[in-house]
Amino acid sequence: MSSSVSQPEVSTMTDPHILLKLQQRQGLRNRIRKYRVFYLFMLPGVIYFLMFHYLPMFGLRWAFYEFDLRGLGDFVGLEHFRDAFASEAFRRAFKNTLILSSANIVIQMSLIITISLLLNEIVNTVFKRSVQTIIYLPHFLSWPVVGSLFILILSQNGMVNAIIENAGFDSIYFFGDPSWWRRIYLVALSWREVGWGTVIFLAALAGIDPQLYESALMDGANRLQQMIYITLPHLVPVIVIVLIMNLAKIFNLFESVLVFYNPLVYSVGDVLQTYVFRSGVREFRFAYATAVGLFRSVIAFALVMSANQVVKKIRGEAVV
Repeated sequence: MSSSVSQPEVSTMTDPHILLKLQQRQGLRNRIRKYRVFYLFMLPGVIYFLMFHYLPMFGLRWAFYEFDLRGLGDFVGLEHFRDAFASEAFRRAFKNTLILSSANIVIQMSLIITISLLLNEIVNTVFKRSVQTIIYLPHFLSWPVVGSLFILILSQNGMVNAIIENAGFDSIYFFGDPSWWRRIYLVALSWREVGWGTVIFLAALAGIDPQLYESALMDGANRLQQMIYITLPHLVPVIVIVLIMNLAKIFNLFESVLVFYNPLVYSVGDVLQTYVFRSGVREFRFAYATAVGLFRSVIAFALVMSANQVVKKIRGEAVV
């Protein structure tokens, strides 16, 4: 009787699937124990994402209910979404978001690729690193600081208007003129982010096999031909990845707009994030603002997935 009971236990212990699971668990424990310091450093970032990116997702149900300071009310379905689509202010914010984000992606990608290629051609290491450091620095300035700098330079009492007035022309209210606001915003955005964006491309350029350039040089290719036929093709995968990452952030314009815009330029500067902020925080329309925010997230997700499918058809493999 005892042999019949112990036989299943022995077969269970010698089951290769169970042994594999036990080894994996033991391996996980060993990795956690070995790298416990790294996991400890990672913990604040995990807590941050859980608190500010995942836990707030439980509030998405507000988009389908009436909500006031007392809590959730009656279920209203898609009423808040219908109100948003019927709102002129929402349509204007959606249009401005698309225009500013699209222009920003085109301008920044062009500048980043151009600057990366030019920096890659610099032979003098000291000069190259100095230029890199100078163009990186603006990225570490907060948006309130960047906004303050541009306001000081472009205000009616600022340096640019002083030059304009000394030349005999009337001063320009740059931040209150819709015809100027978008240009200034895109310049400020590019000035802050382009230098940092070159980091990824310079890393990709550093990974290109030098023997390819040596072979091209032996075949008589000049620097421009090497750039066109060797450098740019090797940058295509990085360009695609960065483009998809930018598409994921296409509706995330908020702080950069908030420090520059004012009611005089709502027609060209109000975007979905500032519209959500104004509707929810200032007007206390929490349910409506949640609905608009949910719509923004769904559209951004759809854009990323669509771009990923296009890349899959072109390259034969997806990025995401």
